[in-house]
Amino acid sequence: MKKRVILGMSGGVDSSVSALLLKETGYEVIGLFMKNWDEKDEFGVCTATEDAEDARRVANQLDIPFYTINFEKEYWDRVFTYFLDEYNKGRTPNPDVMCNQEIKFNAFLDYALKLEADYIAMGHYAQVQERSGNYYLLRGKDKNKDQSYFLSRIGQQALSRTMFPIGHLEKKEVRKLAEKNNLYTAKKKDSTGICFIGERDFDEFLDRYLLTKEGDIIDVEGNKLGKHTGLIHYTLGQRRGIGIGGIGTGEPWFVAGKNLKKNILYVAQGENHPALYSVSLIGESPSWILEEAPNMPLKCTAKFRYRQSDIPVTVDILEDGNLHIKYDEPVKAVTPGQVAVLYKDEICLGGSIIKSIEPLDNKYEYLNEG
Repeated sequence: MKKRVILGMSGGVDSSVSALLLKETGYEVIGLFMKNWDEKDEFGVCTATEDAEDARRVANQLDIPFYTINFEKEYWDRVFTYFLDEYNKGRTPNPDVMCNQEIKFNAFLDYALKLEADYIAMGHYAQVQERSGNYYLLRGKDKNKDQSYFLSRIGQQALSRTMFPIGHLEKKEVRKLAEKNNLYTAKKKDSTGICFIGERDFDEFLDRYLLTKEGDIIDVEGNKLGKHTGLIHYTLGQRRGIGIGGIGTGEPWFVAGKNLKKNILYVAQGENHPALYSVSLIGESPSWILEEAPNMPLKCTAKFRYRQSDIPVTVDILEDGNLHIKYDEPVKAVTPGQVAVLYKDEICLGGSIIKSIEPLDNKYEYLNEG
């Protein structure tokens, strides 16, 4: 009897080729499109509807059953409210990480198990490996597309039931397979932007859901330089869109800190200004792939944002359960609200939400207050 795999189909080339490979391997494949967000873009088009139709066309080509499931309420309750709360705290969240934790490998998995699935599958560039009864998350073969960062809060129950059919392939190979098999999505471009916002104006989107208030832009020496449009529109290390070009030495300005209580945006001039660097961070809500912490102190590498090169670090657990992650060398623009993901070579160990950072120079500690 064939093993049943329920595949999350997004309407893109990656999940389309995943469906192809699963069927060729001999699984009973069922395609399932998750409708997480219902909103039209500025042209009056709901991209979710278009993506669902693309996924349906591929399912028809491959002669596999296809259904849609509405997770809008779950997404709003578990991901979008978190997203808004983080911005209200002055932080910069990563909703894609939370979407994987709460929707794709939680609500989706629960639904699939009710349909008597043996496994779920996703078109992510990552790999699962079983060793002595434990399930490990490994980076995808394509280092430029590796998505293990976004999967760092997935636990053993989900991983034991998960397949990543294209994790061992590079993107160019996935495209070739799609073209060779004349899949409808073979030439469809990759989606960009945050999972539910897409490629629309991000500031305009935030303004619709959160109150913004104009405030002062002050440099790290205490000089008032102008006005910001609302702290939610800025993130640490940001260069573009600050609106104070031409002041000072002529070098670019960067966001160095935010004070919510005083509604101040702090900036520093020059890409190597010491105010932009930190030497360690505190990570809250740690989550481990093996569901228990490794032996501490832990020497490993970390990423503090997607596509960042690996950074050598030493990790320890504090009395309150938070992680203290110390970098071997100072790092620029480590951002509260983002996820610090830990690796041991090709294995993703897990990670935590960045709560605060320790500046390179103690005189800039105030930048991390409020």
